[in-house]
Amino acid sequence: MSKNPVLIVEDEAGLLLTISDRLTAEGYEVDTADNGLDGLQKALNNSYCLIILDIMLPGKNGFDVCRDLRMKNINTPILMLTARGEVTDKVVGLKLGADDYLTKPFEMMELLARMEALLRRERSDFVSADNLTEFSFSDVKVDFRSAEVYKSGQPVEMSAQEFRLLSYLIENRGAAVSRTELLRQVWEYNSMPSTRTVDVHIAWLRQKLEANPKHPKFIVTVHKLGYKFLG
Repeated sequence: MSKNPVLIVEDEAGLLLTISDRLTAEGYEVDTADNGLDGLQKALNNSYCLIILDIMLPGKNGFDVCRDLRMKNINTPILMLTARGEVTDKVVGLKLGADDYLTKPFEMMELLARMEALLRRERSDFVSADNLTEFSFSDVKVDFRSAEVYKSGQPVEMSAQEFRLLSYLIENRGAAVSRTELLRQVWEYNSMPSTRTVDVHIAWLRQKLEANPKHPKFIVTVHKLGYKFLG
């Protein structure tokens, strides 16, 4: 495959053709599937730089496909498509390991921008800006060289986006960082209609790393601004 192979898993024939044609024109090599079972098999058997995954699919829905890929340690960036635009869909998708979501209907330019941002992040170096190779707090150890996190000596399953967010918070430990700054620096978005994405990822970091996620000691909320890492 080319250096930019993309898998599109979408059962709406017209939309699948529209996205395929545009991405091909943009220089991507496009592979497609119109149901979740075929999409899962292609994602397991081939190497892609990005997967565009619809939620409502025949055979196996997008949530299950995403979950199965992450359970198989397939860390390819996943951009989920949802027709309903419900917060619950987005939260579930992010929880299962998706890197971003886009609500139908959408402009093709927005899809391309989201894709480019995900690919930039995928190519970026995980090592933190202050040249830390490891960082520990409480019973958590963060290894920036291998992009791995351990809690009480056991590996913590973490998406690439969660690791980037944690890394940025550690780099800026002690400083209050706004949701807008996190969207710009971690997600590489210049603007976004909602900061819910940040809140969801913070919540899952707390679930995985804090002893009491409802009363966090390390990833704390700064009222009316954003978050701060204390450690």
